[in-house]
Amino acid sequence: MQFRIMSIPATGDLDAEEELNRFLRSHRVVSVQKELVAESATACWCFCIEYLPGGKPGGDGGKGRSRIDYKDVLSEADFAVFARLREERKRLAANEAVPVYAVCTNEQLAEMARSRATTIAALKTIEGFGDAKADKYGESLLAAIRDSGGPQTESGDETAGQRN
Repeated sequence: MQFRIMSIPATGDLDAEEELNRFLRSHRVVSVQKELVAESATACWCFCIEYLPGGKPGGDGGKGRSRIDYKDVLSEADFAVFARLREERKRLAANEAVPVYAVCTNEQLAEMARSRATTIAALKTIEGFGDAKADKYGESLLAAIRDSGGPQTESGDETAGQRN
């Protein structure tokens, strides 16, 4: 995986915004973290973009979003947790007759697998996974994490990767 850091003045800069959007469209983006940084009288949005080498996204059918192969971006242990979470998401979605993405996205599942969330509060730190989803699906997803090997990571450190 590779990283790119970009910033855009908070007051707006159309050229910088277009450069960011062009970069995002032309790479297989795994994640984007953004933060507003204010220093003295100036402020800017800083973006940390994690992406896969190899350039252009593929397999999106022209929908503008690249598909991420989580087997490539997650460790073997994290992918095992991710796979178990996908099974649980599918079960939850079937029980409610909703699409799986209505329960949570693949990116949210990947973050759960990486962080090995152990509490509802930890789930709520995941972008887009708020109170309603945590109340409705949180316990089932936490049980899936525990069932797939608990909070241990590849190194066997039981606290590594936890986010509380």
